[in-house]
Amino acid sequence: MKAVVYEAFSAPPHIMTVPDPTPEPHGVVVKVMATGVCRSDWHGWVGHDTDIQLPNVPGHELAGIVEAVGRDVTKWKVGDRVTVPFVGGCGACPECHSGNHQVCDRQFQPGFTHWGSFAQYVGLHQADINLVELPESMDFTTAASLGCRFVTSFRAVIDQGKASAGQWVAVHGCGGVGLSAIMIANAVGANVVAVDISEEKLALARALGAVATVNASEVAEVAEAVIETTRGGAHVSLDALGHPTTCFNSIANLRKRGKHVQVGLMLAENSTPAIPMSRVIANELEILGSHGMQAHRYDAMLEMMRSGKLAPEKLIGRTITLEQSIDALMTMDRFEGTGVTVVTEF
Repeated sequence: MKAVVYEAFSAPPHIMTVPDPTPEPHGVVVKVMATGVCRSDWHGWVGHDTDIQLPNVPGHELAGIVEAVGRDVTKWKVGDRVTVPFVGGCGACPECHSGNHQVCDRQFQPGFTHWGSFAQYVGLHQADINLVELPESMDFTTAASLGCRFVTSFRAVIDQGKASAGQWVAVHGCGGVGLSAIMIANAVGANVVAVDISEEKLALARALGAVATVNASEVAEVAEAVIETTRGGAHVSLDALGHPTTCFNSIANLRKRGKHVQVGLMLAENSTPAIPMSRVIANELEILGSHGMQAHRYDAMLEMMRSGKLAPEKLIGRTITLEQSIDALMTMDRFEGTGVTVVTEF
């Protein structure tokens, strides 16, 4: 098969012909019809993820058609249209037994623990608990755009942040994760204030439901600006970028007993950010993480999409070829363009 392969961290990947994957007894092989290009892929490529063994094929936001099925798989057959959470569970550890596959003790992640979806085919493990059936009405490009960004935002806003109608939700960073969070929070009736340094991205945030925006490049004190806009601070605030500054501001702009949800990855030199702990204690703030979403929670999200409350297709910025994914991957840290980039030609 054709695949994007990098043989050293931060070295330019190349299109190569590599062996087709074969299914594990508990897994399937999926023909990739679309795959998103995500900042998590960039973190892996530069070497921030210690699970990666070289050479590696990146890619974890995917949708496609089941091509081959392992002997122990009971729920899936060749030809099924599927997607998969970017964090897969083993199904046997205590976390999986509690329904929390997203923090499985022996989790797998395509593109990180094994070769991913920047390829014509990808192997997926523990198919019976990790695969998600796609509605016939959903195209593969939209399904791939759900990837890790939209589903992680859904869990961050709904399950972790427990945002509700009438609350103020602040979203720091209007990339794919942030824009997803804005749409989801707006869908449940929350009032969203979006924070970014790009007027173009803030305009898209307003189009997706943000009722207020803060341009962090033009405001001296971002947290104070959010507090003023929300008349006391956000009930729920998300760092959707993953930077010490956005993390600090997200905590600092909360009202008393508010919730900060860390969605953006904080790795390498950003892994130990400063936190206004005195404010956390005095105001009884909550600091929460959000790491993917279980396959069994997709139904709630898909139902909101079916009803028209969520329209993730609006977040798609551009579609590209597998060859173009190399440049898209290598330039992810420049934060160019708006919306989600999806590979649709292999």
